[in-house]
Amino acid sequence: MRPLRIWLVGFGVVGQWLAGALDAQADRLAERYGRRVTVVGIGNARDGFAYRAAGFDLRSALAAAAGGRPVSGLPEAQAWPSAIDGLRATEADLLVEVTASPSADGEPGLTHMREALSRAIPVVTSNKWPVALHGVELADLARRQGVAFRAESTVMSGTPVLSTLTDGLAGTQPSALRGVLNATANFILSQMADGTSYAAALAHAQRAGLAERDPAADVEGHDSAAKVMILSALVFGRQLSRGQVDCQGITGLTGEEVHRAALAGRRFRHVATLAFPGTGTTGTVTARVRPEAVPAGDPLASIEGVNNALICRASPLGEVTIVGPGAGPLLAGQGVLSDIIAVTTRLPSS
Repeated sequence: MRPLRIWLVGFGVVGQWLAGALDAQADRLAERYGRRVTVVGIGNARDGFAYRAAGFDLRSALAAAAGGRPVSGLPEAQAWPSAIDGLRATEADLLVEVTASPSADGEPGLTHMREALSRAIPVVTSNKWPVALHGVELADLARRQGVAFRAESTVMSGTPVLSTLTDGLAGTQPSALRGVLNATANFILSQMADGTSYAAALAHAQRAGLAERDPAADVEGHDSAAKVMILSALVFGRQLSRGQVDCQGITGLTGEEVHRAALAGRRFRHVATLAFPGTGTTGTVTARVRPEAVPAGDPLASIEGVNNALICRASPLGEVTIVGPGAGPLLAGQGVLSDIIAVTTRLPSS
């Protein structure tokens, strides 16, 4: 049986974790899912794109990355100056796109995905902004080409949200989503519930590796807004622009305000809301991210620390709540790995 040949574009923390997992679990995955996975292409912004038709030895590739050496220097590797040049010149069965394209235009990740899907090559990605800005287009292109487009790690990392909403709840009619979608903001608010100041809680999150040196994407709500746009595109099939998501951060809250709410039985949460009338394809959309003091009986009130949650209202089921951890490269890598396995089991074996 021919192995599944993968292009792995993005060899940072998530890409390297994934390469390590594919190497360490190679025999188990082949035995359980009936097919081996071979990484034939590796790309990153610094080194361009390297290709080896027989597949890379992933331990050697990881050792090269750890030593600051380009993967293109490995034996029998062909090299191109950019990932898109390499993709256009080579062949594979699946694109795994785990770069982090910026919010301005989602590039170059968007071009990578378009290239693969236009050639009827399925795509798995953890790259948020290409999906946020062009999710409907990418999903439609995949559908027309008859291939998979999966982006589980773009919302709640490795917790299976998108697959649950699109596959597990297939046949239902979703009308609204509401949740806590950013682990960093939730960790900070959980700390502030004890009276800790915003500045002290942020510093704690930074020491714990949850918040970046520049935490704006998390604390001002941009990351959650991207996830609202992704959910709109992939669950409701409706593309939102960034300007259609009303966004308010948590930076204006004080520790005293959050603590006072906690003493009164309410918990501040950075709540993402998405709601459509009717079938969700027409009419006015409610799309926002803002801090809310939710009552004790609200499912979101008990979501503490780095946990995330999403409540889906769908007919005829009513409300379904998905809860799980929502941060970290290991979790993001796990979400990508689960998508790879899902694609692998659906592709022809020869």
